[in-house]
Amino acid sequence: MTGEVITLQVGQCGNQVGREFWSQLAKEHGIGQDGLSLQEDSPTAVREDHPVTFFKQNDSNRYTPRALLFDLEPSIINDIRNSFPGFFNERNVWVSQDNLGAGNTWSIGYDYGTENQDQFINMIDREIDATENFEAFQLIHSVAGGTGSGLGSNLLELLADSYHKKLVTTYSVFPSDESEVVVQPYNTMLTLRRLIEDSDASVVFDNNALSNITARILRDSNVSYAQSNQVISTVMSSITNSIRFPSYMFSSLPSIFSTIVPTPDMHFLVPSFTSFTTDFIPEAKNLKRSTGYDVILDLFDANNSMVTHSADDPVYIAIYSLLQGSVEQSDITRGILKTQKRVQFAPWSKSSLHVNIGKKSPYNKTSNSDYVSGLILSNTTAVNSLLKKTCNSFDTIFNRGAFLHKFQNGRVFENGWDEFKESREVVQSVIDEYTYAAQDSYIDDILLEENMLVGNDDGAMDINDDNII
Repeated sequence: MTGEVITLQVGQCGNQVGREFWSQLAKEHGIGQDGLSLQEDSPTAVREDHPVTFFKQNDSNRYTPRALLFDLEPSIINDIRNSFPGFFNERNVWVSQDNLGAGNTWSIGYDYGTENQDQFINMIDREIDATENFEAFQLIHSVAGGTGSGLGSNLLELLADSYHKKLVTTYSVFPSDESEVVVQPYNTMLTLRRLIEDSDASVVFDNNALSNITARILRDSNVSYAQSNQVISTVMSSITNSIRFPSYMFSSLPSIFSTIVPTPDMHFLVPSFTSFTTDFIPEAKNLKRSTGYDVILDLFDANNSMVTHSADDPVYIAIYSLLQGSVEQSDITRGILKTQKRVQFAPWSKSSLHVNIGKKSPYNKTSNSDYVSGLILSNTTAVNSLLKKTCNSFDTIFNRGAFLHKFQNGRVFENGWDEFKESREVVQSVIDEYTYAAQDSYIDDILLEENMLVGNDDGAMDINDDNII
Protein backbone atom coordinates (compact mmCIF):
# COMPACT_ATOMS: atom_id res chain seq x y z
CA MET A 1 0.00 0.00 0.00
CA THR A 2 1.28 3.45 -0.91
CA GLY A 3 2.01 5.49 2.20
CA GLU A 4 0.66 8.94 2.96
CA VAL A 5 2.66 12.14 2.44
CA ILE A 6 2.26 15.25 4.60
CA THR A 7 3.08 18.62 3.03
CA LEU A 8 4.39 21.61 4.99
CA GLN A 9 4.22 24.92 3.12
CA VAL A 10 6.11 27.75 4.77
CA GLY A 11 6.13 31.49 4.13
CA GLN A 12 4.85 33.51 1.19
CA CYS A 13 6.60 31.49 -1.51
CA GLY A 14 5.86 28.12 0.10
CA ASN A 15 2.18 28.86 0.42
CA GLN A 16 1.85 30.33 -3.07
CA VAL A 17 3.54 27.31 -4.63
CA GLY A 18 1.44 25.09 -2.38
CA ARG A 19 -1.73 26.73 -3.65
CA GLU A 20 -0.79 25.83 -7.25
CA PHE A 21 0.24 22.31 -6.22
CA TRP A 22 -3.08 21.56 -4.53
CA SER A 23 -5.02 23.13 -7.39
CA GLN A 24 -3.20 20.81 -9.81
CA LEU A 25 -3.72 17.72 -7.67
CA ALA A 26 -7.40 18.54 -7.23
CA LYS A 27 -7.86 18.77 -11.01
CA GLU A 28 -5.98 15.52 -11.58
CA HIS A 29 -8.17 13.66 -9.09
CA GLY A 30 -11.52 15.19 -10.00
CA ILE A 31 -11.84 17.22 -6.81
CA GLY A 32 -13.44 20.67 -6.64
CA GLN A 33 -11.85 23.67 -4.94
CA ASP A 34 -14.20 23.12 -2.02
CA GLY A 35 -12.84 19.59 -1.54
CA LEU A 36 -15.94 17.81 -2.83
CA SER A 37 -15.53 15.06 -5.40
CA LEU A 38 -16.71 16.08 -8.86
CA GLN A 39 -17.32 12.44 -9.73
CA GLU A 40 -20.48 10.48 -9.09
CA ASP A 41 -18.80 7.90 -6.93
CA SER A 42 -19.23 6.84 -3.34
CA PRO A 43 -16.52 7.06 -0.68
CA THR A 44 -16.10 3.28 -0.98
CA ALA A 45 -15.91 3.20 -4.79
CA VAL A 46 -12.84 1.60 -6.36
CA ARG A 47 -10.74 4.21 -8.16
CA GLU A 48 -7.82 3.82 -10.54
CA ASP A 49 -6.10 6.77 -8.93
CA HIS A 50 -4.97 7.03 -5.32
CA PRO A 51 -5.78 10.53 -4.00
CA VAL A 52 -5.65 9.49 -0.33
CA THR A 53 -1.86 9.59 -0.48
CA PHE A 54 -2.18 13.37 -0.33
CA PHE A 55 -5.82 13.85 0.75
CA LYS A 56 -7.96 12.70 3.64
CA GLN A 57 -11.38 11.46 2.53
CA ASN A 58 -14.44 11.60 4.78
CA ASP A 59 -17.79 9.83 4.61
CA SER A 60 -19.30 12.71 2.63
CA ASN A 61 -16.74 12.20 -0.15
CA ARG A 62 -14.96 15.42 0.77
CA TYR A 63 -11.20 15.49 0.31
CA THR A 64 -8.94 17.54 2.59
CA PRO A 65 -5.24 18.06 1.83
CA ARG A 66 -2.76 16.47 4.19
CA ALA A 67 -1.14 19.88 4.48
CA LEU A 68 0.15 22.21 7.18
CA LEU A 69 0.31 25.92 6.33
CA PHE A 70 2.72 28.25 8.18
CA ASP A 71 3.28 31.98 7.82
CA LEU A 72 4.20 34.96 9.96
CA GLU A 73 1.72 37.33 8.34
CA PRO A 74 -1.79 36.54 7.12
CA SER A 75 -2.20 37.99 3.61
CA ILE A 76 -1.26 34.93 1.52
CA ILE A 77 -3.04 32.54 3.88
CA ASN A 78 -6.19 34.67 3.63
CA ASP A 79 -5.95 34.67 -0.17
CA ILE A 80 -5.79 30.88 -0.10
CA ARG A 81 -8.79 30.70 2.22
CA ASN A 82 -10.78 32.90 -0.15
CA SER A 83 -9.74 30.92 -3.24
CA PHE A 84 -10.35 27.51 -1.64
CA PRO A 85 -13.21 27.95 0.85
CA GLY A 86 -13.45 24.92 3.11
CA PHE A 87 -10.65 23.11 1.27
CA PHE A 88 -7.92 23.15 3.94
CA ASN A 89 -8.25 22.03 7.54
CA GLU A 90 -8.26 25.25 9.59
CA ARG A 91 -6.60 23.44 12.49
CA ASN A 92 -3.61 22.92 10.21
CA VAL A 93 -3.12 26.65 9.55
CA TRP A 94 -0.69 28.59 11.73
CA VAL A 95 -0.20 32.35 11.46
CA SER A 96 1.79 34.35 13.99
CA GLN A 97 -0.49 36.24 16.35
CA ASP A 98 1.43 39.49 16.01
CA ASN A 99 1.26 39.39 12.16
CA LEU A 100 4.58 41.22 11.91
CA GLY A 101 6.38 38.89 9.52
CA ALA A 102 10.07 38.07 9.65
CA GLY A 103 11.40 41.23 8.04
CA ASN A 104 13.27 39.11 5.48
CA THR A 105 15.59 37.98 8.27
CA TRP A 106 16.39 34.29 8.86
CA SER A 107 16.96 34.61 12.61
CA ILE A 108 13.53 36.16 13.22
CA GLY A 109 11.76 33.34 11.40
CA TYR A 110 13.94 30.75 13.12
CA ASP A 111 13.19 32.12 16.60
CA TYR A 112 9.45 32.07 15.91
CA GLY A 113 9.86 28.36 15.23
CA THR A 114 11.66 27.78 18.52
CA GLU A 115 9.00 29.68 20.48
CA ASN A 116 6.13 27.71 18.93
CA GLN A 117 7.70 24.29 18.57
CA ASP A 118 5.33 22.50 20.95
CA GLN A 119 2.33 23.75 18.97
CA PHE A 120 3.95 22.64 15.72
CA ILE A 121 4.59 19.16 17.10
CA ASN A 122 0.94 18.88 18.12
CA MET A 123 -0.18 19.91 14.62
CA ILE A 124 2.15 17.40 12.96
CA ASP A 125 1.25 14.58 15.36
CA ARG A 126 -2.46 15.17 14.80
CA GLU A 127 -1.98 14.93 11.04
CA ILE A 128 0.11 11.76 11.36
CA ASP A 129 -2.64 10.22 13.52
CA ALA A 130 -4.99 10.59 10.54
CA THR A 131 -2.81 8.30 8.39
CA GLU A 132 -2.63 4.52 8.12
CA ASN A 133 0.85 4.12 6.64
CA PHE A 134 2.62 7.46 6.98
CA GLU A 135 5.61 7.61 4.66
CA ALA A 136 7.15 11.04 4.14
CA PHE A 137 7.15 14.79 4.64
CA GLN A 138 7.63 17.33 1.89
CA LEU A 139 8.37 20.97 2.70
CA ILE A 140 7.86 23.85 0.25
CA HIS A 141 9.69 27.13 0.86
CA SER A 142 11.99 29.85 -0.37
CA VAL A 143 15.54 29.95 0.95
CA ALA A 144 15.90 33.75 0.72
CA GLY A 145 13.00 35.31 2.66
CA GLY A 146 12.83 35.38 6.43
CA THR A 147 9.92 32.99 6.98
CA GLY A 148 10.61 30.36 4.33
CA SER A 149 14.28 30.29 5.26
CA GLY A 150 14.22 30.81 9.04
CA LEU A 151 10.97 29.15 10.08
CA GLY A 152 11.52 26.58 7.33
CA SER A 153 14.96 25.76 8.79
CA ASN A 154 13.50 25.36 12.26
CA LEU A 155 10.80 23.03 10.97
CA LEU A 156 13.40 20.95 9.11
CA GLU A 157 15.35 20.53 12.35
CA LEU A 158 12.14 19.57 14.12
CA LEU A 159 11.27 16.93 11.52
CA ALA A 160 14.79 15.49 11.59
CA ASP A 161 14.90 15.34 15.39
CA SER A 162 11.38 14.14 16.14
CA TYR A 163 10.51 12.07 13.08
CA HIS A 164 13.95 10.94 11.93
CA LYS A 165 12.78 7.58 10.58
CA LYS A 166 10.57 9.24 7.96
CA LEU A 167 11.71 10.61 4.62
CA VAL A 168 12.02 14.42 4.54
CA THR A 169 12.10 16.07 1.12
CA THR A 170 12.04 19.74 0.19
CA TYR A 171 11.12 21.89 -2.77
CA SER A 172 13.45 24.84 -2.29
CA VAL A 173 13.30 28.03 -4.36
CA PHE A 174 16.51 30.09 -4.68
CA PRO A 175 16.46 33.84 -5.35
CA SER A 176 16.99 35.62 -8.64
CA ASP A 177 19.91 37.95 -9.29
CA GLU A 178 17.56 40.95 -9.15
CA SER A 179 16.31 40.37 -5.61
CA GLU A 180 16.15 43.48 -3.42
CA VAL A 181 16.65 41.56 -0.14
CA VAL A 182 20.16 42.62 0.88
CA VAL A 183 20.56 39.85 3.48
CA GLN A 184 19.43 37.02 1.20
CA PRO A 185 22.99 35.56 0.97
CA TYR A 186 22.92 35.16 4.76
CA ASN A 187 19.43 33.66 4.73
CA THR A 188 20.34 31.27 1.94
CA MET A 189 23.60 30.12 3.54
CA LEU A 190 21.95 29.39 6.90
CA THR A 191 19.10 27.54 5.20
CA LEU A 192 21.45 25.49 3.03
CA ARG A 193 23.08 24.09 6.14
CA ARG A 194 19.68 22.76 7.29
CA LEU A 195 18.90 21.39 3.84
CA ILE A 196 22.21 19.51 3.94
CA GLU A 197 21.93 18.23 7.49
CA ASP A 198 18.19 17.76 7.99
CA SER A 199 16.63 16.78 4.65
CA ASP A 200 16.99 13.54 2.73
CA ALA A 201 16.40 15.05 -0.72
CA SER A 202 16.08 18.65 -1.89
CA VAL A 203 14.62 19.53 -5.28
CA VAL A 204 16.01 22.97 -6.12
CA PHE A 205 14.82 25.78 -8.38
CA ASP A 206 16.31 29.17 -9.11
CA ASN A 207 14.11 32.10 -10.00
CA ASN A 208 16.31 33.13 -12.93
CA ALA A 209 15.73 29.82 -14.69
CA LEU A 210 12.05 29.76 -13.73
CA SER A 211 11.48 33.23 -15.20
CA ASN A 212 13.20 32.28 -18.46
CA ILE A 213 11.20 29.06 -18.81
CA THR A 214 7.90 30.74 -17.96
CA ALA A 215 8.45 33.55 -20.47
CA ARG A 216 9.24 31.01 -23.18
CA ILE A 217 6.26 28.71 -22.69
CA LEU A 218 3.43 31.23 -22.19
CA ARG A 219 1.19 32.67 -24.88
CA ASP A 220 1.37 36.01 -23.07
CA SER A 221 4.83 37.47 -22.49
CA ASN A 222 3.84 38.97 -19.12
CA VAL A 223 5.32 36.60 -16.55
CA SER A 224 4.00 36.52 -12.99
CA TYR A 225 5.08 34.60 -9.91
CA ALA A 226 1.80 32.68 -10.11
CA GLN A 227 2.80 31.28 -13.48
CA SER A 228 6.31 30.44 -12.29
CA ASN A 229 4.69 28.68 -9.36
CA GLN A 230 2.65 26.62 -11.83
CA VAL A 231 5.94 25.47 -13.34
CA ILE A 232 7.11 24.31 -9.90
CA SER A 233 3.79 22.59 -9.22
CA THR A 234 4.11 20.79 -12.57
CA VAL A 235 7.39 19.30 -11.35
CA MET A 236 5.88 18.38 -7.99
CA SER A 237 2.81 16.70 -9.46
CA SER A 238 4.98 14.82 -11.97
CA ILE A 239 7.34 13.51 -9.29
CA THR A 240 4.35 12.18 -7.36
CA ASN A 241 2.49 10.87 -10.44
CA SER A 242 3.41 7.21 -10.03
CA ILE A 243 2.40 7.39 -6.36
CA ARG A 244 -1.03 8.87 -7.05
CA PHE A 245 -1.62 6.81 -10.20
CA PRO A 246 0.17 3.68 -9.00
CA SER A 247 2.40 1.63 -11.24
CA TYR A 248 4.51 -1.41 -10.48
CA MET A 249 7.68 0.71 -10.31
CA PHE A 250 8.45 3.75 -8.18
CA SER A 251 5.17 3.67 -6.27
CA SER A 252 6.55 5.51 -3.22
CA LEU A 253 8.68 8.57 -2.60
CA PRO A 254 11.47 6.52 -0.95
CA SER A 255 11.67 4.26 -4.01
CA ILE A 256 12.12 7.30 -6.25
CA PHE A 257 14.65 9.23 -4.22
CA SER A 258 16.72 6.22 -3.16
CA THR A 259 17.63 5.60 -6.80
CA ILE A 260 19.19 9.03 -7.28
CA VAL A 261 20.72 9.86 -3.88
CA PRO A 262 23.90 7.78 -3.51
CA THR A 263 25.26 9.43 -0.33
CA PRO A 264 23.59 11.48 2.43
CA ASP A 265 25.23 14.78 1.48
CA MET A 266 24.73 14.59 -2.29
CA HIS A 267 20.97 14.90 -2.26
CA PHE A 268 20.42 18.11 -4.24
CA LEU A 269 18.30 17.36 -7.30
CA VAL A 270 17.93 19.55 -10.39
CA PRO A 271 14.59 19.27 -12.26
CA SER A 272 13.97 19.74 -15.97
CA PHE A 273 10.60 19.53 -17.72
CA THR A 274 9.20 19.63 -21.24
CA SER A 275 6.69 19.96 -22.89
CA PHE A 276 4.26 22.06 -20.85
CA THR A 277 0.84 20.87 -21.96
CA THR A 278 -2.30 22.80 -21.04
CA ASP A 279 -3.35 20.29 -18.39
CA PHE A 280 -0.34 21.62 -16.43
CA ILE A 281 -0.10 25.25 -17.64
CA PRO A 282 -3.48 26.48 -18.97
CA GLU A 283 -1.89 29.55 -20.62
CA ALA A 284 0.89 27.58 -22.33
CA LYS A 285 1.60 28.18 -26.01
CA ASN A 286 0.24 25.81 -28.60
CA LEU A 287 2.51 22.81 -29.02
CA LYS A 288 3.51 20.54 -31.81
CA ARG A 289 3.20 16.90 -30.89
CA SER A 290 6.59 15.47 -29.85
CA THR A 291 7.73 11.87 -29.61
CA GLY A 292 9.17 10.28 -26.51
CA TYR A 293 12.53 10.35 -28.27
CA ASP A 294 12.34 14.12 -28.79
CA VAL A 295 11.27 14.75 -25.21
CA ILE A 296 14.07 12.67 -23.69
CA LEU A 297 16.70 14.57 -25.65
CA ASP A 298 15.09 17.96 -24.96
CA LEU A 299 15.14 17.28 -21.22
CA PHE A 300 18.93 17.53 -21.31
CA ASP A 301 18.85 20.94 -22.99
CA ALA A 302 20.11 23.49 -20.44
CA ASN A 303 17.22 25.80 -21.40
CA ASN A 304 14.79 23.33 -19.83
CA SER A 305 16.70 23.05 -16.56
CA MET A 306 15.23 24.85 -13.56
CA VAL A 307 18.70 25.63 -12.25
CA THR A 308 20.94 27.89 -14.32
CA HIS A 309 24.05 26.00 -15.40
CA SER A 310 27.61 27.23 -15.69
CA ALA A 311 29.41 27.03 -19.01
CA ASP A 312 30.95 23.68 -18.05
CA ASP A 313 29.15 20.50 -19.06
CA PRO A 314 27.63 18.90 -15.98
CA VAL A 315 28.56 15.44 -14.81
CA TYR A 316 25.54 13.29 -13.96
CA ILE A 317 25.57 10.96 -10.96
CA ALA A 318 22.05 9.56 -11.35
CA ILE A 319 18.85 10.54 -13.16
CA TYR A 320 15.19 9.74 -12.61
CA SER A 321 12.88 10.35 -15.55
CA LEU A 322 9.10 10.24 -15.80
CA LEU A 323 7.37 10.29 -19.18
CA GLN A 324 3.63 10.90 -19.59
CA GLY A 325 1.28 10.87 -22.56
CA SER A 326 1.24 8.72 -25.67
CA VAL A 327 4.72 7.24 -25.42
CA GLU A 328 6.08 4.56 -27.75
CA GLN A 329 8.46 2.01 -26.25
CA SER A 330 10.79 2.20 -29.26
CA ASP A 331 11.12 5.97 -28.84
CA ILE A 332 12.15 5.53 -25.22
CA THR A 333 14.79 2.99 -26.15
CA ARG A 334 16.22 5.21 -28.88
CA GLY A 335 16.19 8.25 -26.61
CA ILE A 336 18.02 6.50 -23.82
CA LEU A 337 20.70 5.11 -26.11
CA LYS A 338 21.20 8.55 -27.66
CA THR A 339 21.45 10.09 -24.21
CA GLN A 340 24.19 7.64 -23.33
CA LYS A 341 26.32 9.09 -26.10
CA ARG A 342 25.58 12.73 -25.29
CA VAL A 343 25.60 12.91 -21.50
CA GLN A 344 28.64 12.64 -19.27
CA PHE A 345 28.07 10.39 -16.27
CA ALA A 346 30.36 9.98 -13.27
CA PRO A 347 32.74 7.10 -14.09
CA TRP A 348 31.49 4.97 -11.19
CA SER A 349 27.73 5.53 -11.66
CA LYS A 350 27.09 2.96 -14.41
CA SER A 351 25.33 5.67 -16.43
CA SER A 352 22.22 5.36 -14.30
CA LEU A 353 19.08 6.68 -15.99
CA HIS A 354 15.95 5.37 -14.30
CA VAL A 355 12.89 5.70 -16.55
CA ASN A 356 9.31 5.51 -15.35
CA ILE A 357 6.12 5.73 -17.41
CA GLY A 358 3.42 7.80 -15.74
CA LYS A 359 -0.30 7.99 -16.30
CA LYS A 360 -2.25 11.06 -17.34
CA SER A 361 -5.25 11.98 -15.25
CA PRO A 362 -8.60 10.79 -16.63
CA TYR A 363 -10.25 13.83 -14.97
CA ASN A 364 -8.06 16.63 -16.37
CA LYS A 365 -8.19 16.25 -20.13
CA THR A 366 -7.34 19.14 -22.44
CA SER A 367 -6.72 19.52 -26.16
CA ASN A 368 -3.11 18.38 -25.86
CA SER A 369 -3.02 16.49 -22.58
CA ASP A 370 -2.17 13.26 -24.41
CA TYR A 371 0.99 14.83 -25.89
CA VAL A 372 4.22 13.44 -24.51
CA SER A 373 5.75 15.39 -21.64
CA GLY A 374 8.70 14.48 -19.50
CA LEU A 375 10.50 15.21 -16.26
CA ILE A 376 14.03 14.47 -15.18
CA LEU A 377 15.40 14.79 -11.67
CA SER A 378 19.17 14.91 -11.97
CA ASN A 379 21.75 14.42 -9.28
CA THR A 380 24.46 16.36 -11.04
CA THR A 381 27.47 18.59 -10.55
CA ALA A 382 25.39 21.34 -12.18
CA VAL A 383 24.04 22.14 -8.73
CA ASN A 384 27.48 23.48 -7.82
CA SER A 385 26.74 26.56 -9.92
CA LEU A 386 23.94 27.42 -7.53
CA LEU A 387 25.94 26.57 -4.41
CA LYS A 388 29.04 28.48 -5.54
CA LYS A 389 26.98 31.55 -6.42
CA THR A 390 25.52 31.48 -2.93
CA CYS A 391 28.98 31.20 -1.38
CA ASN A 392 30.36 34.07 -3.46
CA SER A 393 27.46 36.35 -2.54
CA PHE A 394 27.81 35.38 1.11
CA ASP A 395 31.57 35.97 1.18
CA THR A 396 31.17 39.41 -0.40
CA ILE A 397 29.00 40.78 2.40
CA PHE A 398 30.20 38.67 5.34
CA ASN A 399 33.86 39.56 4.85
CA ARG A 400 32.84 43.23 5.10
CA GLY A 401 30.64 42.61 8.11
CA ALA A 402 27.72 44.12 6.20
CA PHE A 403 24.16 43.92 7.57
CA LEU A 404 25.15 41.65 10.47
CA HIS A 405 23.27 43.90 12.89
CA LYS A 406 20.02 42.49 11.50
CA PHE A 407 20.92 39.11 13.03
CA GLN A 408 22.48 40.16 16.32
CA ASN A 409 19.33 39.54 18.38
CA GLY A 410 18.86 36.00 17.09
CA ARG A 411 19.25 33.24 19.65
CA VAL A 412 21.75 31.28 17.57
CA PHE A 413 24.00 34.37 17.38
CA GLU A 414 24.12 35.14 21.10
CA ASN A 415 27.76 34.06 21.27
CA GLY A 416 28.96 35.51 17.98
CA TRP A 417 28.92 34.65 14.29
CA ASP A 418 30.11 31.04 14.44
CA GLU A 419 26.82 29.85 12.94
CA PHE A 420 27.61 31.73 9.75
CA LYS A 421 31.15 30.35 9.58
CA GLU A 422 30.05 26.78 10.26
CA SER A 423 27.27 27.00 7.67
CA ARG A 424 29.77 28.24 5.09
CA GLU A 425 32.04 25.27 5.85
CA VAL A 426 29.16 22.78 5.55
CA VAL A 427 28.14 24.14 2.15
CA GLN A 428 31.73 24.13 0.94
CA SER A 429 32.05 20.48 1.93
CA VAL A 430 29.09 19.60 -0.31
CA ILE A 431 30.57 21.58 -3.20
CA ASP A 432 33.81 19.63 -2.73
CA GLU A 433 31.88 16.36 -2.55
CA TYR A 434 30.14 16.99 -5.88
CA THR A 435 33.44 18.00 -7.47
CA TYR A 436 35.13 14.87 -6.16
CA ALA A 437 32.21 12.68 -7.25
CA ALA A 438 33.07 13.36 -10.89
CA GLN A 439 36.38 11.52 -10.49
CA ASP A 440 37.21 7.84 -11.06
CA SER A 441 38.45 7.23 -7.54
CA TYR A 442 35.41 8.58 -5.73
CA ILE A 443 33.52 5.39 -5.01
CA ASP A 444 36.62 3.38 -4.10
CA ASP A 445 37.61 5.97 -1.53
CA ILE A 446 34.08 6.05 -0.11
CA LEU A 447 34.09 2.28 0.29
CA LEU A 448 37.44 2.39 2.03
CA GLU A 449 36.60 5.27 4.35
CA GLU A 450 33.04 4.43 5.31
CA ASN A 451 32.61 0.81 4.26
CA MET A 452 29.50 1.99 2.41
CA LEU A 453 27.94 -0.18 -0.26
CA VAL A 454 26.35 1.75 -3.08
CA GLY A 455 24.39 -0.16 -5.70
CA ASN A 456 21.38 -0.01 -7.94
CA ASP A 457 17.88 -0.19 -6.55
CA ASP A 458 16.19 -3.46 -7.50
CA GLY A 459 13.56 -1.67 -9.56
CA ALA A 460 15.99 0.69 -11.24
CA MET A 461 17.03 0.64 -14.85
CA ASP A 462 20.44 1.54 -16.24
CA ILE A 463 20.92 2.74 -19.77
CA ASN A 464 23.29 -0.19 -20.20
CA ASP A 465 20.49 -2.66 -19.45
CA ASP A 466 19.09 -4.79 -22.24
CA ASN A 467 15.54 -4.54 -20.89
CA ILE A 468 14.41 -0.94 -21.10
CA ILE A 469 10.98 -0.18 -19.73
